[in-house]
Amino acid sequence: MKTLLKKYFGYDEFRPMQEDIINNILQKKDAFVLMPTGCGKSLCYQLPALKFNGLTIVISPLISLMKDQVDNLKANGINAEYINSSHSFREIIDIQKKLKNKETKILYIAPERLASEEFKLFLTTLQINLIAIDEAHCISEWGHDFRQDYRNLKFLKIIFPNVPIIALTATATKKVKEDILKQLSLNNPKIFTLSFNRKNLNLIVMEKKKTFNKILEILKKYKKESVIIYCFSRKDCEKIAQKLRENRFNALPYHAGLSNEIRKHNQELFIKDKANIIVATIAFGMGIDKPDVRLIIHHTFPKTIEGYYQEIGRAGRDGLSSDCVLFYSKGDRRKHEFFINQLTDAFSQNNERNKLRKVMDYCESAFCRRKYILEYFGENFSEENCNGCDICLKLPEIKQSVLDYETDFKRERKILDYNKNLFEQLRILRRQIADERSVPPFVIFGDVSLREMAYYLPDNKDELLNIKGVGEQKLKDFGELFLRTIKDYVEENNINRKMLQRFLG
Repeated sequence: MKTLLKKYFGYDEFRPMQEDIINNILQKKDAFVLMPTGCGKSLCYQLPALKFNGLTIVISPLISLMKDQVDNLKANGINAEYINSSHSFREIIDIQKKLKNKETKILYIAPERLASEEFKLFLTTLQINLIAIDEAHCISEWGHDFRQDYRNLKFLKIIFPNVPIIALTATATKKVKEDILKQLSLNNPKIFTLSFNRKNLNLIVMEKKKTFNKILEILKKYKKESVIIYCFSRKDCEKIAQKLRENRFNALPYHAGLSNEIRKHNQELFIKDKANIIVATIAFGMGIDKPDVRLIIHHTFPKTIEGYYQEIGRAGRDGLSSDCVLFYSKGDRRKHEFFINQLTDAFSQNNERNKLRKVMDYCESAFCRRKYILEYFGENFSEENCNGCDICLKLPEIKQSVLDYETDFKRERKILDYNKNLFEQLRILRRQIADERSVPPFVIFGDVSLREMAYYLPDNKDELLNIKGVGEQKLKDFGELFLRTIKDYVEENNINRKMLQRFLG
């Protein structure tokens, strides 16, 4: 499995728990995986899919998420497809032919597709070795993103009794987890729970006062970085995006009041690094696979801890330091309560009010933010200082405007000492290649790969292959271009590689 990991994904080692999950799947056993965003859930089913002779089906909730995943897999030399409403009838027939001919290893579909009896019948004609249900919290009515079509997935065990099923989610309380397991009727599943602690995320709560000026100050650190600003209303989205543009920031709105075409266009510009700030309602983000979001701002506090943790989970998916700023005002409670009061069911009203109170307790707490969140999800956090929240770092309000939390990562010197100018040149090259291929830049290489290139200055293909995220297919497709850019930079700046002693071993 490590050989496949390196060949296709360009990594030498597994992340925590990945290998155990993969071994469980290879033994054809069911599994439930609770793992925070950015910890490598997708690889847990993508890698064993390469080992199996037949097909792996992945049930995924959003079109954009499917496309990004498939683009990534294809860039890594893996035959993958997706079927959803964006395809024409002819395109679907062509994909089904590939599936029949065993030319595809991984197929992504939406749960709604499985409502079709004709499609279910088609699936029974294929050799299916694994079924993965991503964003599995959508199954539970107790969760925060419930979807009725996910509730109907219980039929999978009836139609495919001998096929292992893996259900994966990044956010689930004990009650949600129990509901998922009950609804899917999994066969004695092994439960894998990774710590919810995302050490690379820095948690900050700020007073909601002169908020726009504070946002401007914070954004000075993120001139070329990807940023998501979450707002409560469409009006707030439009207003803040407009004011940011007036201040020469490349910001676009995203909310349900915009046409599908504009929403899709704005999202694509953000994904492809052509607009670095998206100002959105919570309608944005669930289908975003972008690994290099460096800042999440909540202009209004969210209504649940689950929703908040999922939204900030879109930052730093590549493991690099990222900031999460929440602006808090007690007055914003009325905005949420207006919608809670529209609920006709007294039980649901009470449940939503309790969840809202938990978010307010989090914001008003004088103790470690990380500890509060982890204990909400049933995880004990015994460290006295997390070194990654405004409480533990004792940041006075006046200093919170300029965020700089690289201290936790100084032992990862390659993250800090890479050549910034070369990194920018590599980013430009990455975007050019991405534009030519009509894929997001992160599909070509992630920031982690570019930072390592700008640190180690690889001189040949063997050295480049030792960079994280460089597998055999990407070496073949992009290796010469990146090596040439690095070589030209080294020569133009008279850099002595031997003196630097940055050869890959």
